[in-house]
Amino acid sequence: MMTVTAIWRYPIKSMGGERVESSQMFETGLVGDRVVQVYDRQGRVVTARRFPRLLRLHATLGGDGEPLVDGLPWRSREVGQFVEQAVGPGARLKRFDGPERFDILPLLVCTDGAVSMFGRDVRRLRPNLMIGGVEGMAERTWPGAILRLPEAEIALADLRGRCVMMTYDPDTAEQDPGVLRDIVRRFGGQLCLNAAVTRAGRVEVGQTIELVAP
Repeated sequence: MMTVTAIWRYPIKSMGGERVESSQMFETGLVGDRVVQVYDRQGRVVTARRFPRLLRLHATLGGDGEPLVDGLPWRSREVGQFVEQAVGPGARLKRFDGPERFDILPLLVCTDGAVSMFGRDVRRLRPNLMIGGVEGMAERTWPGAILRLPEAEIALADLRGRCVMMTYDPDTAEQDPGVLRDIVRRFGGQLCLNAAVTRAGRVEVGQTIELVAP
């Protein structure tokens, strides 16, 4: 039996995120996921692929729906200074809730079998949902399938091509280039699945999941 074993959201794109027990899902993804982004002084969105020190800042969602960075309001002067230290002078945070805030699709789904074979901290993969009860690399046959949850449905599009961001330790931001080389060698450069919410609803840890084949 497959179940939801973990849920993550990242209130500020490219910062460390938070693990939660449940969340509402809409077509725009998990509530509070990547609703604030980092911009450089030219007004361009930047990520931890180029500025890995962003990973050392951890974002959570406050009770009012606004992100906190290491417990401080994201609009605070202190957080602004943290962002400039990580990216450079003139860098700032800005809130944008549109679907364009995602690099590909609103959800990234990982499975316990593939993560076990990966053999490293799952946070490197930055999943939204972890699915348990999946053998080995079965996720590689899932593109085009539907995950049916008690209150929601998720369409699995394709396998996620992994990038340099996987090489940075999620706590220290220290780089190990061998991580990406290993993903390329053993997994063809792809791990986990890009996904979209096709029926809005609540997702909770422990919920059972039905895989509907394409």
